[in-house]
Amino acid sequence: MPIRLLLSLLASAIAVCTCRAAAPDVSGTWRIAVPRAGGVTIRTYLLLRSTTEGFTGSVVINDSVEIPVRHPHYEGDEAVFATDWTIDYRLRPDGERLAVTILYGGKNPEKVMAVRVPESAARAPVAAPLPDFSPVPPNNLAATPPMGWSSWNRFGDRIDDATVREIADALVRSGLAQAGYVYVNIDDGWSGGRDATGRLVPNEKFPDLKALADYVHARGLKLGIYSSPGPRTCGGYEGSYGHEELDAQTFAAWGVDFLKYDWCSAARLYAYEPSALRAAYAIMGQALATCGRPIVYSLCEYGSGEVWRWGRATGGNLWRTTGDIQDNWQSMADIGFAQNDHGRFAGPGGWNDPDMLEVGNGGMTATEYRTHFSLWCLLAAPLIAGNDLRQMDGETLAILGNREAIAIDQDPLGRPARRLSAEGTVELWSRPLDDGGLAVGLFNRGDSAQTGRFTWADLGRSTPPQALRDLWRHADLTVERSGYRAEIPAHGAVLLRLK
Repeated sequence: MPIRLLLSLLASAIAVCTCRAAAPDVSGTWRIAVPRAGGVTIRTYLLLRSTTEGFTGSVVINDSVEIPVRHPHYEGDEAVFATDWTIDYRLRPDGERLAVTILYGGKNPEKVMAVRVPESAARAPVAAPLPDFSPVPPNNLAATPPMGWSSWNRFGDRIDDATVREIADALVRSGLAQAGYVYVNIDDGWSGGRDATGRLVPNEKFPDLKALADYVHARGLKLGIYSSPGPRTCGGYEGSYGHEELDAQTFAAWGVDFLKYDWCSAARLYAYEPSALRAAYAIMGQALATCGRPIVYSLCEYGSGEVWRWGRATGGNLWRTTGDIQDNWQSMADIGFAQNDHGRFAGPGGWNDPDMLEVGNGGMTATEYRTHFSLWCLLAAPLIAGNDLRQMDGETLAILGNREAIAIDQDPLGRPARRLSAEGTVELWSRPLDDGGLAVGLFNRGDSAQTGRFTWADLGRSTPPQALRDLWRHADLTVERSGYRAEIPAHGAVLLRLK
């Protein structure tokens, strides 16, 4: 064989052996069905299509929220992409199915199988027209910001009846109930669907919600629950779309005292703009107004459509002004210090809600948690704890149970604080109080200790106050004619009351 031909054949063989394997074909509509505790199955849909560069598409997470795939690419025999919910997917064809690995925040892998379904299976139902908006009369609830506990930050949709009962007991045993934390709120994960009459029923984790409400009420507390104006909640459980009046009556019959209403899958039905948001939330607001039981109404629409301008008119008592909080300094600071501009819309009966407290969940230092709590109290924000109250250390209890700080949050005047100045990393915030005094916060947002200071003129006062008290040290301070100054640790706060 001529040497030239031999070399040519050898080169061809090497090319065949070293070429990259063909990219996996994952185009199509795929359904992932994942069983959850309580006998509920949650469905997610992958809508993928091939392109000349690879593939693209979207994910309908928990049959609730449709979001685009991010950074789609191939790694060997797998198709890989990310989402804005910090959920990553790795797909590999397995016969007529896809083997899927789901990673939550880059960890906790969950291996499931996806089956091909018609594209119509993944589409949202055709939305019924929204009624014309009509203001809902005030319910005369929430004269001060609601206080309590919610299951979501610590337990997600893993919450169950036994845990709720133990949390209620812990609220009383710890003294937090006596400090004002009275709402025990079940967030997403409780619903089991609807019975033959269309009435909501709980899943197997909550065998008897009326009995649970009775247990909570017997301890001097109140029970909260969760739903959505869409067909599904964020977690993929049954929502209240098309059943608002019946659901309000069901909640009342169970003895529910608080409803958190989370937009989620409603975004697949309605435009994400003020008139649609307002009209959709008013449907449940009106249903609650006529259900025969006083129920505090919490709107959770992530601050969309300037909700602080219209939330009260839907019957709302509190409304989210932001996306979900995370248990870290950056998330908390980004949310808390951005609340300055809409405080004038809050007051008795209707409150801006910068989301639940993360105090005690472990992602921040005690100094940062004191800053978190100080800021929420100054903002007249709802104080909804989100930690495991059964396992609190003394420092966490001291923060959540600081009655002098709580008195600022619960001040009957109900005027949220405003930022008076920001110099470098130090911010000065103040709110007027019902007794004519002031609550003042000095915050150091920087990564190193700083000196915080203000004069009485900075607070709009021509003379020094009669008294000055540090609400974390629980100590009366000497009033200086020149004003106040203190060293503030990194990410720290000073919370003061002036009389």
